[in-house]
Order: sequence, then C-alpha cells, then structure tokens
Amino acid sequence: MILKEDLTAKRSRVQLGVLAALAAFLLLAPAIIGEYGLGLLTEMLVFGVFAMSLDLLIGHAGLVSLGHAAFFGAGGYAAGLLARHLGLTSWPGLVAGILAGVLLAALFAPVVLRASGAYFLMLTLALGQLLYGMVWLWRPVTGGDDGLPGLPRPELPLLGGILWDNVAFYYFTLVCTGVAALSMAWLVTSPFGLTLRGIRDNELRLESLGYHTWLYKYAIYVIAAGYAGLAGTLYAYYAGYVSPHNLSWALSGEAMVMVILGGAGTLWGPALGAALVLVLKYVVSSFTDRWLAILGLTFVLTVLFAPHGLAGLVRKLRWPAGRAASLDRVWAGSQAVPAFLRRRSD
Repeated sequence: MILKEDLTAKRSRVQLGVLAALAAFLLLAPAIIGEYGLGLLTEMLVFGVFAMSLDLLIGHAGLVSLGHAAFFGAGGYAAGLLARHLGLTSWPGLVAGILAGVLLAALFAPVVLRASGAYFLMLTLALGQLLYGMVWLWRPVTGGDDGLPGLPRPELPLLGGILWDNVAFYYFTLVCTGVAALSMAWLVTSPFGLTLRGIRDNELRLESLGYHTWLYKYAIYVIAAGYAGLAGTLYAYYAGYVSPHNLSWALSGEAMVMVILGGAGTLWGPALGAALVLVLKYVVSSFTDRWLAILGLTFVLTVLFAPHGLAGLVRKLRWPAGRAASLDRVWAGSQAVPAFLRRRSD
C-alpha cells in the first residue's frame, strides 16, 4: 500500500511538472517559434481537439467510427456558409459549427447505433460518404469540388475585432482547445464516462444491471460530434477555406491513425498523435513526397512495438512492469473503473 501511494504521488508530481512546462510553452510560443511554426502549432491544436473527440468514441465507448470527419466538415461548412451568405463571422458562426455537428450526429445515431463492430464502422463510413457526395454535387450552395474559399477570420469585439493577426488567432484557438480538453477530461472521469467504459468492456453486464446502454452511446456519439464540429469550425477559420475533403473518409482515417498512434482511451495520447501526424505531413513532406509511406511505417512500428500507442509507451518507460502492475488503476488519465465492471478481464 505504501509503495502504491508513493508511486501515485510521484506520478502526480511528474504530471504536474509536464503540464506546467507545456502550458508555459504554449503561452510563450509566439515569442519562441517563427510564423511557420506558429501556424503549424495552431493546426496541431485544432486537430488535437478533433482526435480527442474521436477518442471519446473509440477509447472510451468502444465505437470505432470511420465517418467522424462528417462532423468536422459539417462544422466548417456551417461557419463558412454563414460567413459567405449572411456575413456572420462572430460567435454565431462558432456556435453554428458546433450545432451542425450535434444535429447531424443526432440524425445519424439512430441508424449507425443499430449495429456494432465492423458493421458500425461501415455504416459510419457510408453515411459520411453520403454527406460528402451531397456537398460535392450541391454546387450552388457548397461550391462543389471548389469548396468555399476566402472565408474571413471570426470577428470578436471582446478580443479587439477581427482576428486577422496569426498570434491573436493562435491564442483564440488555444483558449478553445483548452476549454474543449478540460471539458472532455471532466466528462471521461465523471460517472457518465465511467459508465461508458463499462459499456465498452461489457455492455451485456451493464444492461443486466439496468443501464440503458443505447442512450449512453447515443449521448456520447452526439457529444463527440459537437467537439468535432468545433474543430472543423476552427480549421475553416484558420485555413480560410473549406472543401469536400473536410468530410472525406480519408480525413476520418487520418484521425483514426492519430488516435491509435497516440493511444486510445487517454485523450492526451490522441492529441500527441495528432501532433506527430502533422509533423510527418508538413516537415517530412518538405524533404520528400513519400511522407505517407513514412506515416505508414510509423504506424506499423507503433502497432508492433507500442500496441497501446505513445501513451502506453510512456507509461511503460515510466513505470516498470512490476510497479505498473501494482497500481490498481485504469490507465486512461482518469479514475479507476469500479471493480464489478473490471471483473470480466481479471
């Protein structure tokens, strides 16, 4: 017991130190890194939110989706259409992007949640591609394959006007990412989040205990879509452009790679995976056009030597096998699942 308490206290101190260093870097980043680096960091924050939103489904609810980009793109198109046709570039655009993801998921969920496993994955892929096709063909409104170029940055009077300046937009994105990350962390450590993990591990047991598991899955599917819509809106403002690619299965697959590389079920792991993928995409591609091959090799090596992703590798390095086994906690950056939910895997 003493050993467990010492290890837990040591882990808490290390986590606080890492978080403090990360917060300091993020706050001082505009003064440390150049314009290109700041743009890359802004995109990392956006896709970090996107990857964490998918991790809510994959890592915490056991719902492997290949259509999550539909909500990312829906958020971007909602904000873009409001800016293009109604001239709304302030908070209504941001709220509309989140609501677009939520409403779309509320319509999709009764269909996709009728299935599980590979069938769930294929249904999410099919519905995502259906939306992709609609956007591609509805040229008078969505611009078709040309998308919606020239989107303005949001106008936020409380922050000094239009966020054309990259530094101002970076801090705006950082605040949105911080709020999203903290709220997701609270969600997965709440009783609702622990119930989701119980459903992931043994849905039949929870049903026998009286839980309406379908409603829990419906709720997390809609919530995750809202966060994806937020990420899509931020990306549309950042890039000044939204296109059908923002809804494609390729982007959904890229987000899934981010989650698996980082470590599903940890939230911070997928955010780290998003940063790694973007580094490979932009930095490596500046030296060679084979970055996809390098990404694939990285993915294979991760599966072979770090099957729990970067988060699992960090845990293994920090806590030797004997000590890690002595900690009776679920490694996901959250509270332990009650014993009756873990009995199946004991």
